[in-house]
Amino acid sequence: MILHLHRGAAIVATLCIASFFSLTLITELVASHATIALVKAAVVWPGLWILIPAMALTGITGNLLAKKRRGKLTQQKLATMKIIAANGLLILVPCAIVLNQWAQAQQFDTIFYLVQGVELLAGATNLCLLIANARRGMKLTQGARKPRH
Repeated sequence: MILHLHRGAAIVATLCIASFFSLTLITELVASHATIALVKAAVVWPGLWILIPAMALTGITGNLLAKKRRGKLTQQKLATMKIIAANGLLILVPCAIVLNQWAQAQQFDTIFYLVQGVELLAGATNLCLLIANARRGMKLTQGARKPRH
């Protein structure tokens, strides 16, 4: 049961981050300021209200699953999750909130785009780290599923 919750929450979190990243990139490249403002608003609400609980549930269930395992992959997953959480809480969430406020005020200046660049870099980093952790998780569960002879 915990493994299914972990997988589901991780999938939701990864899809949120991938959606935020791609929508931001596409709108920044080809859309109007009004559309950018809509995307920024959607990232904050309902986006963060979906992402943050999904990330928390992923972390909680991951820690519960890790108690049953020891080894290099498990330790790598736990260490990577700390980086993902710190990146999310210290960079991504504040950037999303500030960029939304600036977009709603139509403040599309150099500082907006610098912060947008930081957000995109941090989002890409988290996406790569989440994918790496998913691969580690698949290796861990494949080992548990192998038939015993």
